[in-house]
Amino acid sequence: MLFDVTAVLVTSTTLGSVVEVSGVPVTPTAVVAVAPLDRGAAVPDRAAASPATARAATSLASAVDPAALPAALGPAPFIGPQPAQKLAQDALERIPTLRGTTLLAQLSLLQRDDLATVLGDNPKLVPRLLSSPPPAAAVATWWRDSSTDARRSLIAEAPQLVGALEGIPYTQRSTANKRYLDEVTGDIRTRLQNGVGRAKASELTTRLHMLEQVREALTPADGGAQRQLVSLDPRGDGTAVIVVGDLQTADDVSFLVPGMFYGVDARIVPWTTTAADLQKQQGEWLKRLGRGDETSAVVSWIGYETPTLVNVAAMDNARAGQKALTASLRGLAAARDDHPYVSVLAHSYGTTAAMLSLSEDDVTVDSLAMVGSPGGPVANVRDLAVRDGVWVGAAPWDPIGDAGVFGNQPRQASFGATKLGVDGAHDPITESDLTAAVSHNDYFTVGGESLRNLALVGIGEGARVIS
Repeated sequence: MLFDVTAVLVTSTTLGSVVEVSGVPVTPTAVVAVAPLDRGAAVPDRAAASPATARAATSLASAVDPAALPAALGPAPFIGPQPAQKLAQDALERIPTLRGTTLLAQLSLLQRDDLATVLGDNPKLVPRLLSSPPPAAAVATWWRDSSTDARRSLIAEAPQLVGALEGIPYTQRSTANKRYLDEVTGDIRTRLQNGVGRAKASELTTRLHMLEQVREALTPADGGAQRQLVSLDPRGDGTAVIVVGDLQTADDVSFLVPGMFYGVDARIVPWTTTAADLQKQQGEWLKRLGRGDETSAVVSWIGYETPTLVNVAAMDNARAGQKALTASLRGLAAARDDHPYVSVLAHSYGTTAAMLSLSEDDVTVDSLAMVGSPGGPVANVRDLAVRDGVWVGAAPWDPIGDAGVFGNQPRQASFGATKLGVDGAHDPITESDLTAAVSHNDYFTVGGESLRNLALVGIGEGARVIS
């Protein structure tokens, strides 16, 4: 049985990186992964390789980072037709030593059974890759250039990997994460049934409850928009990101970023309900304003472990939130070829994380609205990468909204933000009376002035916000 050498990396310092589309590779080489030829297929002639094959091979080559190759992958001898088992085993042993996009490129070349073998024999492979993932743009290119069969195999055998990588289309990430959710909950139930110690049983039971909350939050209300699970990390207190709407196609995208006490277990269901309320209002406004052909998606984003009373005075969680939010925004830019209107609607401690992201990292959004903010290390809206505008609101009995715990208070006139009304008002468009936000947790009440204004900011209608 002959083999088509799908990706061969030449590591000679003289020749540089070269990819052979098919046939016998030049030396010195190191075979990283191979794919068997179909039994009935003719052996390809290297000189007659099709342009499509050449493009695919070139794309895979671009995904290979020479720096990620271990020293053991040095020059290898001539490789010709060899028994399948020997060649496949050689490739499988090398793959776990790779990193980054190089590792991704090799995983996508494996047949499903070999992929399952590699991941089963190396349980730390995916967590290691996710601890320092490749850039979202590189992931998007890798996924786009992988075959349909490869994508299916990765979703089936590596759902944790596919679900967590920014840059992969959200529909496929959601499919993978729901599969991962089933796998993790099934594993926990099995362990509990088999018997574990009292402390471990308590830990697993708590985690299982958290995951069941995620599952509950994925169930749409009657007549409500679809929901996608675009991120899930069951470790510790957990993180989860659920989208109300279709994040892959929506014209307007709003990231709903929470503050303290918003852990997945206690808050993913109500926070996603808030996202659904906001998305419903946005849909109603789009129709009312003659934009009924547009759609919106609201992201119930608990992408970081929010602080509690123990650590709320520190910036550590805000920095973690900054990193995670930046990754999500980069992922959106990489996963979509078009440019939806993107807003960040942040509450409390989440406003600090948002300001850090938009002032220090290479991401830009169209609008930013902050309610109940404890402040941040940003002096003026000019320091934020926001195209259209920044809105700030605070309820009269919200002590957090008057504080500047983490630096400058965005409510101050010197900050330069536009006031977002939360005190209750008469809506000049719908002629309805809007209720007031009184305390720190009243900003997302249905029928309130605050939620009405946040919905409008999220669809680029900030000029209609009541101040």
